[in-house]
Amino acid sequence: MIAIDIKSKRYPAQGKAGQHLAIADFKLDVSLNEFVCLVGPSGCGKTTLLNILAGLDCDYNGAINLGQGHSQPKIGYVFQNPRLLPWRTVRQNIELAIEDRAASDNVDALLDIMQLTQFQHVYPERLSLGMSRRAAIIRAFAINPDLLLMDEPFVSLDTATARQIRMLLVNLWKERPHTVLFVTHDLREAIALADRIVFLTAAPMKVVAETVVSLSRNERDNELAIEAFRQQLFSDHPELR
Repeated sequence: MIAIDIKSKRYPAQGKAGQHLAIADFKLDVSLNEFVCLVGPSGCGKTTLLNILAGLDCDYNGAINLGQGHSQPKIGYVFQNPRLLPWRTVRQNIELAIEDRAASDNVDALLDIMQLTQFQHVYPERLSLGMSRRAAIIRAFAINPDLLLMDEPFVSLDTATARQIRMLLVNLWKERPHTVLFVTHDLREAIALADRIVFLTAAPMKVVAETVVSLSRNERDNELAIEAFRQQLFSDHPELR
């Protein structure tokens, strides 16, 4: 179980005196191997939250428990920008994150699942954005993280490419379950991916509602089923429109 309790997160307001309150009274529990999507408006503090969980931002008031028995839990982070080193091949970028250099079989399996085997020795400049994002996802899974953070990894992709990579991600997650916090502003994407969707307010960010996605994994391949669930969600929670 991951327990998040952030009472406040502030940072200097741009162009103004004082501080901006980004997060307030934010509480969330996440179960082992649960796939949770965080849905909220742009600029509400979603990326700030992920940076706090990743240990990149420690200037907040609150407490975070990333699970018992882990003094230093492994955290994988997939950023909006793939952040691949241009002077390393796809495989070298992935292996750079792995402490055990003997784990080549694991990399081979991940490349196969994400359909990048034939591009493993290619440099990032020759990859499409979709391929680069698949490589970044592999790099995050390759360390076998206790918690996987994903910050809108499919943003700016065309609809068909985003859908293809979502399907590959689901296949990877089903074969190798991990606890995932996935940030998106796309409700249809959240329905296609999540066990549970958590809805967030504009800044100062807090949880306003949440729902369990009752669709089966097969039903999520059907756009009509996703839209029907979306409309029912708005009917049950009109405040989310």
